Amino acid sequence: MKIIQAEYLTSVVNKNNILKDGIEFAFVGRSNVGKSSLINSLVGQKKLCKTSSLPGRTRMINYFLVNKEFRFVDLPGYGFAKAGKENKIIWANIMEDYLLNTKCLKRVFMLVDCRIKPTELDIKMGKFLFYYGIPTTVIATKVDKLPKSKISAYIQTIANTLGLGKDNIIPYSSETHFNKDLILSIIENDLVMPIDD
Repeated sequence: MKIIQAEYLTSVVNKNNILKDGIEFAFVGRSNVGKSSLINSLVGQKKLCKTSSLPGRTRMINYFLVNKEFRFVDLPGYGFAKAGKENKIIWANIMEDYLLNTKCLKRVFMLVDCRIKPTELDIKMGKFLFYYGIPTTVIATKVDKLPKSKISAYIQTIANTLGLGKDNIIPYSSETHFNKDLILSIIENDLVMPIDD
């Protein structure tokens, strides 16, 4: 598929304002894993989703309308040490409400940094998604930061840590757009599949 249009739609900070209809693909991962950069890469825009060198900037659920057909949803990053206990609880609650109660969710793209062994929070998120049967694809970001000869070994470490097969993890680079077509093909295939009630 080809993305020819993408625009910011809205942001919400509590479960009462979570959008109820439509088709959505959500992106989740720890702070500074590259969610905003990946979304920008997929839609072919540099500034649609705000990026920052400071972790913990995504504190709301941010919605983006794509091709006037479906939405990308940028969920709050987790694991930001300086966020404070109260904010961490708020972010966790709104993410849980979204992931468990959003009927229009087609798939979650769970991002992990290819250079870093998945954290305890990554492991918990993966178990949560798989336990509740939420269609999930794991993306290992920032592969352009690694020598090509080492990518396979790092992906294997991620797979072992998360308890997945290596082929279930997609290496990705928002800089070079490596594997962009593969992710877009997953989205395209999901669009023709009905959402289970």
